[in-house]
Formats: sequence, structure tokens, C-alpha cells
Amino acid sequence: MFYALLIVTLAVALVTSLLVARFFSDAITKILNRIIGPELTDAWRKYMSFAIVVVGVSGGVNMWEIQKYLQNGREQTMELNGPRWTVEIYRTAIDTLSQISWVMLLFFLCAMVAYVIMRVAESNRLGRPPRAERQDDDSAA
Repeated sequence: MFYALLIVTLAVALVTSLLVARFFSDAITKILNRIIGPELTDAWRKYMSFAIVVVGVSGGVNMWEIQKYLQNGREQTMELNGPRWTVEIYRTAIDTLSQISWVMLLFFLCAMVAYVIMRVAESNRLGRPPRAERQDDDSAA
């Protein structure tokens, strides 16, 4: 039963990660297109999809939790029955989504910082002050 649980949790984490990577693919593509340009967008989108899958699977399949169903000699092992299967599958899905959410939060924060830096650089290049400074000048007049 241990091997079945390991394979099922791996499959749940993998499918969940692939679905999330596919769901966010368009948003990631648009953000990367704006920040780094179309020539590098596809490579970085593939990398982000890979990172989502790797982090999702590694976070969803918790070996410490699964090991409690192994025979250890002296210790009593837990029985793997229907309710425990349900709890383990649910825990795998939630842990996978939780780990992916951290990766996506980090990506979107970095993208936001890069976008702000680009906006400031564009406004300096055009010889205009950034938007916040222009509003202060407008309100003073």
C-alpha cells in the first residue's frame, strides 16, 4: 500500500502542478513579454512552468508523512484505509498549491519591481519626471 500511496500522491501533485502551470501560462507570457521582450519570453515561460512543476511536486509529496505507513520493525504502523487515503490526497493537493503560490508570489513581486524600474527608466529617458513627481507639480500649480 505504501507504493500505491506514493504513486498516487506523486500523480496528484504532478497533475495539480501541470494544471496550475497551464492556467498561469498566458499571464506569465504577457508579463515576460512586457518586461524582457518577445525574443526571450518563450524561454523564460518554459523555465517558469518547469519551476512551478518542480516546486509543486516537491512540496506536495511529503515523504515524512508517507513514511508513517511503512513497516519499521518495532513501531506500529498506521493502517491505510479509505479516510486516510482521502486525507493524504487532500493534503497533497493543498501542499502542492501552497508551494506553487509562494513561487508565483515571488515571480509576480519580482515582475512588479522590474516593471517599476522600467517605467522610471523610460520616463528618465524621455526627459519627464516619474508620474508621482508630475502629480505633485500639477497640484502645486
